[in-house]
Amino acid sequence: MFEDTSSDIFGNIKEPEPLARFGGVQGGAIGKFINVFLNLLIIGAGIYAVINLVLAGYGFMSAGDDPKKVAAASSKIWQTLLGLAISAGAFVLAAIFGRILFGSYDALLNPKLILP
Repeated sequence: MFEDTSSDIFGNIKEPEPLARFGGVQGGAIGKFINVFLNLLIIGAGIYAVINLVLAGYGFMSAGDDPKKVAAASSKIWQTLLGLAISAGAFVLAAIFGRILFGSYDALLNPKLILP
């Protein structure tokens, strides 16, 4: 009456070509994609921080005797440096948690998909 198709519900699914360029799903392509994406985010944060520091430094130099402008510029510098420390610290925390949970420092930084 009913055929048993539980083992092949979706049929044969071919992996997308972009994943094949990274080594395929079984080769860790998803982990590599996440790693590239996170690296781009960190690079973007660094570029934004440099631009923000330059603009804050210019604001600090052009503040003159106005204490509100000096306070705003120094606050912007402080917040930018704090943001850089947080983005760099994220990698350190990921390495520590990867070592504690998985026994490898790069377990969270370079994830690998384990398929049955």
